[in-house]
This record gives sequence, C-alpha cells and structure tokens, in this order.
Amino acid sequence: MLSRRIADIYTSLYNFHKMNFIFRSALFLFTMILFTSCGSTKIEQQVILNHPEPLRISRSKVKALKPQILVFTKTAGYRHGAIEKGVETIRELGLKNNFEVTQTEDSLQFNIINLKKYQLVLFLSTTKDVLGEDQQQAFKTYINNGGSFMGVHAATDTEYEWPWYGELVGAYFVSHPEQQEARINVVDGGHGSTSHLDDTWMHFDEWYNFKDINPDLNVLLMLDESSYLGGINGDNHPIAWYHEFDGGRAFYTGLGHTKAAYDDINFRQHLLGGIEWCLKR
Repeated sequence: MLSRRIADIYTSLYNFHKMNFIFRSALFLFTMILFTSCGSTKIEQQVILNHPEPLRISRSKVKALKPQILVFTKTAGYRHGAIEKGVETIRELGLKNNFEVTQTEDSLQFNIINLKKYQLVLFLSTTKDVLGEDQQQAFKTYINNGGSFMGVHAATDTEYEWPWYGELVGAYFVSHPEQQEARINVVDGGHGSTSHLDDTWMHFDEWYNFKDINPDLNVLLMLDESSYLGGINGDNHPIAWYHEFDGGRAFYTGLGHTKAAYDDINFRQHLLGGIEWCLKR
C-alpha cells in the first residue's frame, strides 16, 4: 500500500516537472516571438523614417506639369512636303526644352474645353479654310482669354475669309518666286527668336510676298529684296514678327518651306525662340 502511494507521488512529481518544462519552453518561445516582432517593427520603422518611399507621379500628372502645344497641320489647299519634318523638329525641341507637343489635323479639336489644355496653338503650314464657324469662335475665345498663337510659313495662306485671323497672323500670302537664297536683315536682335543671329542672315527658302500687312506688328526680320528675284513688297517686306493681339499673343515666321530648313541650326533656334515667347517664359 505504501509503495503504491510512493509510486503515485513519484508520478505526480514527474508530471509536474514535465508540465513545468513544457510551460517554460512555451514561455521562452512566446518571448522570442514577441522580441523578434518588436525588433522587426522597430527596424521597419527606422527604414521608413530614414528611407521614405519616393513620391510617385503618374504620367498624366507629369504631362500636365509641362506646357502643352497643339500643332495644327490641316490643309485644304497645297500641302507642303516639309510638314512632317516640321512636326518632328518641334517634338525634338520639346524634348530638349520641356514642353509637350500634340499634333492634329482634326478641326473638331478646336472647342473651348479642349483648347484650355494648351498654352500655345501652332499652325504649321496650314492652307485655305481649315476651321468651321464653331471652331473659329472657340479659337477666338481661346485667344481672348490669353492664349498664344504661332504661325509657320503657310499659316498666312489660311482663312482668307476670316478678317480676325488675318489680323492675328499678321498678313496674308499673295505670291512667291522660285526658291532661292536671300539676305535677311535682323531688325530686332533682342528677341529670343533672333538674339542668336548676326545683323544679316543668308538663308535658302521660299519667300512669300504679302498683302494686308497689319501695321501694328513688331517686325523681327526683314527681307532684302535686292538680294533675290521676285519680291514685290519693296522696302517693307517683313518675314518674321510678333505682337499682342485681342487678349493674347501671336508670333509668325515666313520661313520653313523646305525640309532642309528644319535641319538649319539658326532656323531651329528661331523657331524655339518664337515658341518660348508664346509660352511666356
């Protein structure tokens, strides 16, 4: 009987030590897990504090930070073979000078809501009637609200039946002789589109003669008609100009007929200077 009780006591003590061992092991394991978790959290907090995640900006937001230019290339008359080269050049200038270029031939893009996206609307060798009445009104509103316009080459061969546009672009094309080299006199060398030029610039292009020249233009470049054949404007033959007009601003250059012109470093800088002035920077 006594031996049985001793055996029971021994068994109880054994079970107690066994349970105590399990309890201590579990307690140790729990402590380690808690310590590791707390340490990891602390380390993660330090990483977050010391190395914050870079700010991610969507492509649309990045695009919105850049000035936007709408390049309009619709033609209803003669289509210049240099248009595509011109678009390519303006895109290249945009990549190097922080502006975004959208090219279109869709006149329906000329509505009040869409035009609000753009800091500059550029007519690249457009010809004849390219806008309907609703589009004309939307474009006029855009200029009235402080928008900018830039015309290149045949932009003066556009919208003859819309007198407001004629005043905006500055003149209308009337004729041209064959392509040839001519001397250009720099009238205003203080503008961004001409500051890189010497007093005279010899350049090969198609030289427009003009009618209905707006008397309020700020002339930048003047053609010397004695240096080539076929000029009809005499001593007053502007070929590039700018002006403030009806709430907005406008810049025009008559150069840019040939593809080769867009590879000319002087002409590229001339274009860029006009764009920068239109972007008001």
